Amino acid sequence: MIVLGSTSEVAQAFVEEALKQGGKFEKIYLITSNVETTERFARHIDVKFLQQAEVIELDVMKETDYSVFEHINSNLLFCAVGYLGEGTEEGLYDNKNTERIIDINYAKLVPVLTYFAQKFESRRSGTIIGLSSVAGDRGRQSNFIYGSAKAAFTAYLSGLRNYLSDKKVHVITVKPGFMATKMTEGLPLNPKLTATPEQAAKCIFKAYKKRKDIVYVLPVWEIIMFIIRNIPEFIFKKLKL
Repeated sequence: MIVLGSTSEVAQAFVEEALKQGGKFEKIYLITSNVETTERFARHIDVKFLQQAEVIELDVMKETDYSVFEHINSNLLFCAVGYLGEGTEEGLYDNKNTERIIDINYAKLVPVLTYFAQKFESRRSGTIIGLSSVAGDRGRQSNFIYGSAKAAFTAYLSGLRNYLSDKKVHVITVKPGFMATKMTEGLPLNPKLTATPEQAAKCIFKAYKKRKDIVYVLPVWEIIMFIIRNIPEFIFKKLKL
């Protein structure tokens, strides 16, 4: 298994869920910008599951050395790279905030994901799981920079799924909705609309086994976003969402 964004609580929960469900991996490749934290997780799964893991450093904000990935051989990739950044009120006119949101969630991430997609295509097998966001379903005034990056990432995953479909590679788009993670710590989240990393991991693993295309972690978000997408623009532009 390849894990991009290995410090993500959802990514780590997914790794554990896959191993609990009897997943057998020659090696788990934990690709991360935070080596120290990820090495602790690697030791954890080694002790708990006797699963060998290799930690590989990657900072998508720096130039990528693809040679460090050449030896990787896997049929499953889980991408949980993401950066929320500042919302509209705090960060709209902060160009560094805007650039970082766009780069981490899309511009600098996509070439790395495409590199691995090409590997999967050459073997004509595999599954790519990408964590996007409900924020990408429609631009809302509260966080539309982040939402626009996630909309682009969702479109990328959709096109990649279409492209790889006849090449025996499956692509799953995950839209978690609110998540109780470090990234959302301190935000006033409605508990009825918020999933834990463990809930998300179970949902995503089931979707992986069933080869689903698009997954909302909590079903209520599919309903909510259907309504939001279909509000007429002349009404929507006056709402504070």
